[in-house]
Amino acid sequence: MNVENLQAALPDIPRGFTALAEWLACLLCIFEMKRRFSGWRLAGVSAAFLAVLGTFLILTESMQGFWWVFCMGMAVGLMYFFLYLCCEVNAKDAGYYCVRAFAVAEFAASLEWQLDCFFRFSMGWEADWFRVFWLVAVYGLAYLAIWLMFRRYARAGQELMVENRELLSYIMIGFAIFCISNVGFMPWSTPFSGRYTAEIFNVRTLIDFGGVAILYAYHAQRMELLARHELESMENILHNQYAQYKQSQEAIDLINYKYHDLKHYIHALRAQENAQERNAYLDRMEQEIQNYEAQNKTGNQVLDTLLTSKRLYCLKNDISMTCVADGNLFHFMDVMDICSIFGNALDNAIECEKKIPDKEKRLIHVTACSQKNFLIVRFENYCEDSLDFQANLPRTTKKDARFHGYGLKSLRYTVRKYGGEVDVTNQGNWFSLKILIPIKNEGC
Repeated sequence: MNVENLQAALPDIPRGFTALAEWLACLLCIFEMKRRFSGWRLAGVSAAFLAVLGTFLILTESMQGFWWVFCMGMAVGLMYFFLYLCCEVNAKDAGYYCVRAFAVAEFAASLEWQLDCFFRFSMGWEADWFRVFWLVAVYGLAYLAIWLMFRRYARAGQELMVENRELLSYIMIGFAIFCISNVGFMPWSTPFSGRYTAEIFNVRTLIDFGGVAILYAYHAQRMELLARHELESMENILHNQYAQYKQSQEAIDLINYKYHDLKHYIHALRAQENAQERNAYLDRMEQEIQNYEAQNKTGNQVLDTLLTSKRLYCLKNDISMTCVADGNLFHFMDVMDICSIFGNALDNAIECEKKIPDKEKRLIHVTACSQKNFLIVRFENYCEDSLDFQANLPRTTKKDARFHGYGLKSLRYTVRKYGGEVDVTNQGNWFSLKILIPIKNEGC
């Protein structure tokens, strides 16, 4: 048989090769997500999936037409189950990753088999060792390239928060790629059917490559829009905290004026002849004024205003808030950044305390001190909820997670501007947020 006849009758991709390609594509996605298993357990589950998928595809190798399409759909279902089983991911995110994995597997399998057939039939390189080497090389390079492409937008185990419309669009793109790339192999006659298998292979590989590029472009655009939205949300939170600080400063200044005038009233009353009980009452009033003047005097006007504002709000909501802080330690920080850190941390703590029915347990403790040239700020509050952490921050408990949960992200973003880090723990009904920032001296 000459080369032309061989090219006209190229064999289809072995189902074992297809199973391997789909398995590797799933693994790429799994390592982008937060996994349920690790180590030997993950290896065991992965090996079992490869065996099940390979057995299924090999046993259904003779299926044609509708049944072939049905079997491919079943294979996609197995891939989805594998992703959902191995990762702590919601159903929509798992579907999003599954579409990508299937498209990548189609491209890798088609590319490898087309090159394998070319070297065997056109070049006469039929040695088994070469075919194994070529399989490893093509799959290795293809998946390495895919991994390098998508890792730029990996979210380190965080959810993608895929919406229904986004998932539907991704599925439609993946389905279109599969249909267009495989329509030439249909046994029945269609306007798009081909006569020569080699040309059909060329078309399929190129379409699969273009499909992966489209999915990548869609994913890149989506992740950039999501990152931009998160940044805008954090900036809005920062500016809102600063606006709250300015409003609180004006209100507290007004209160200070009133208390200053009240002291003059007390002195005027003392000049009059009053009963002993009235003097005792005035003594208590003066003591309360002194206590007010003494509270939250940290040495930093911005911090004093924030803490006083939050304390007044806590008193209104029956929340006990204590603070021991040296405000002079924040001399190197911008006003808006101080507002972001303390505003977001205290708002988060206050929101948690308001949910606690027992008012005696509504407790918030704030400390700020220095140790070995590091600024250490700790926010602690009583917490009865069981929190789920993601990327070292508690996941928002609000229904629409897409537009919430940016307060602590904004806080962490601000802390990292100064080379610091945030540590969050929840143990023994106490939620603790610890901030560590290297102190920068103005003279350095």
